[in-house]
Amino acid sequence: MEISDVIQRERQLQTLRESLRPGQRPLGDWQGGEMAVSAVPGAGKSHSLAVAAAIAIARHQLHSRKQLVIVTYTRSAAASIKSKIRERLRELQLPQTGFSVQTLHGLALNIASRHQGLSGLNLETASVIIPTPSHRVIRTCVEQWLQANPERYRRLLEGREFDGEETERLRRQSSLRTEVLPSLAFMAIREAKSSGLSPDDIWQLSQQTADNYEILALAAGLYQQYEQLMRSRDFIDYDDMILAALRVLEDSTIRQRWQEQVFAVFEDEAQDSSPLQEKLISRLAAGEGVLNLVRVGDPNQAINSTFTPADPVYFNWFCQRCQANGTLAVMGEAGRSTPIIMEAANFLLQWVGQYWESQKSKSQTQKQTASQNPLPFRVQAIRPVGSGDPQPNPDLEGRGLEIYLPDDIYQTVELIGRRVVALLQANPEGNAAILVRENRQGRFLAEKLAHLSKDKGIRLYQVSEFDRFSQIPAEILQLLRFIDRPHSPDNLKGALEILQQRELIPAQDLNALATLPEQFLYPGPLDAPQKPAIEKARRISCQLLQARLELPHYQLIPFLGMALNYSGSELATVQKLAERLEQQIVGNSSLKTAITALDEIVASERFEAVDEDAEDQYVRPNQLTIITMHKAKGLDWDYVFVPFLHEDVLPGRLRVPAAAKFLGDFTLAEVARAQIRAAVHGQYLQQDRLLTIPQPLEAWQEAAMLKLAEEFRLLYVALTRAKRLLWLSAARNGPFSWSTFGDRPGETLPEKAPCPALTALIARFPDAVFT
Repeated sequence: MEISDVIQRERQLQTLRESLRPGQRPLGDWQGGEMAVSAVPGAGKSHSLAVAAAIAIARHQLHSRKQLVIVTYTRSAAASIKSKIRERLRELQLPQTGFSVQTLHGLALNIASRHQGLSGLNLETASVIIPTPSHRVIRTCVEQWLQANPERYRRLLEGREFDGEETERLRRQSSLRTEVLPSLAFMAIREAKSSGLSPDDIWQLSQQTADNYEILALAAGLYQQYEQLMRSRDFIDYDDMILAALRVLEDSTIRQRWQEQVFAVFEDEAQDSSPLQEKLISRLAAGEGVLNLVRVGDPNQAINSTFTPADPVYFNWFCQRCQANGTLAVMGEAGRSTPIIMEAANFLLQWVGQYWESQKSKSQTQKQTASQNPLPFRVQAIRPVGSGDPQPNPDLEGRGLEIYLPDDIYQTVELIGRRVVALLQANPEGNAAILVRENRQGRFLAEKLAHLSKDKGIRLYQVSEFDRFSQIPAEILQLLRFIDRPHSPDNLKGALEILQQRELIPAQDLNALATLPEQFLYPGPLDAPQKPAIEKARRISCQLLQARLELPHYQLIPFLGMALNYSGSELATVQKLAERLEQQIVGNSSLKTAITALDEIVASERFEAVDEDAEDQYVRPNQLTIITMHKAKGLDWDYVFVPFLHEDVLPGRLRVPAAAKFLGDFTLAEVARAQIRAAVHGQYLQQDRLLTIPQPLEAWQEAAMLKLAEEFRLLYVALTRAKRLLWLSAARNGPFSWSTFGDRPGETLPEKAPCPALTALIARFPDAVFT
């Protein structure tokens, strides 16, 4: 390359660097080594990551045999970052090579598939599954464990206060087999495996605890059964992909070959990483004795630990390590929101730290465990962007922050409806969203605000319904199993759970109903009259059984879709599922073969739903989107409404299901999770010895604090979705529980305590309160 070309290229790179905000530039200036980038909401981390990647590719003249590897956690995020990097390279007039963007699991699968002999996986025959507590693999491993451990099972069955009464024994058996042990297996296996711990490792940890149930020993036994079952059926889960890739990289020759192809690794959304995932990218990035690793994320937006083993404490510790080495960058400027919204979010960060300490001081135990209850937030303020920024902070709407305390949830809906109409009629190009903590809240709002589309021409779009599409094959399978064998307690309970989740029957103790199926389904004349909730459940169950007699089996699946009140897109998924099944069982069509084929579809997790939604549909002009707080992450709207901020919903509290209270004042699953996490924290910090693994009640308190932290991070995410107006409310009266709320005329609504964070915001911003 000519000297003049080099000078011209350097000028272009300097111009590209100067397009970054001051807080983004350290990322663009990265030359090598470890670096942590902690970014506030709306800071433009994906944009700056793409710019930094393009600068690194140009400066180091990367190519197909020496690449910058960018990893993230969703395919949509990977596609977005890839597009942005290509655009920057086009601006520099460079070939669009020298980099690869992959999901982390895609990267692991790529490594494992190239070296199947070392990985230990036969990827041509293996089926990938995503276990859940109701998945048949988890249920089967529980049944096998029960047969192999009768003494431990007896100890669980006796629990506390057991008088030997047969009905109570049957109820406890049902609860253990269908709820307690599947939940324990699912959570303990997920937590352990994602941290690189084997069943033997969990067994060793169990020797450091002494509780009546030996919870970690139970977890180790279930984990061992799970691994044996997975191998026998040639199933793998996503953690197996990471573990297989790590086995490949244990070979020094192969590891060196991969490291020679990797210039550096950039990780996006690092707050959602697990220890196992961090280990994989660190090995790839550790070529030539230097760890070229850049991790970008926002620990304050870590909201996935409820669903995954992700824990923001690992990224926080990485940030601390880089801060000590002088390689921590903080992106504090954000152009998304108006200043008062940022001020409210910053206040929440400060307030939660104080609230957190007060809650810790109330804890019954003062023992320090390996996790030591790390703070829920990293203290970093969101700041407005400077003058001349291409994305200036928007003008506020009204006061920018509005807080209401309506009389009840119905007045809440009226206030939201009037405000939305006024806003979108004044600004038809604007958009609005209502963020809810629970799907049931979203359905209530969608029903009450449905008139906006007809009367005011405002599009109403409820996103939360799509969250259940992936469960449709499993729901249909469970109902078909019940129709085929209605006298099986497991099948009956499974069907009732589906009906309860879909709010077709009231919430109630399903173990009591499923214990004696015949008595429930067909009560005799001498049996006591059934309560209304039980009678409704019985009536719908019998209607499903009647359909088996009146319809051919190939019409049952569409019928079940209608019976479950599926929406349009869900019904399209049901139709696709029915057609797929008919193709698989042609020539041998029967209810039995349909169940077998559907069982395989559910187990393999390969069925894709009919997805009529795209992310841009969530933020269309003149639209009111109703969406859960979790699903709202990564999105923003001009006007954001966050109603129903009640203490029992957010932060809520961990509770022991009524059916499992015979075991004690804790759940086995949460206790095992907290104990395993405490041990992993100790190992991650490379302590000379593990700090004390908490006993059950201490672990339960640890789990409660983890939930508290996640709930407040979720609220922080909700607040920071708003651009011009943030509308918050907590009604004085609301449902005792949204899961049992029937929205019946004349129903008495009890008084509700507001979320403590909302009370603090009211005190801090009194001018924002409307009466």
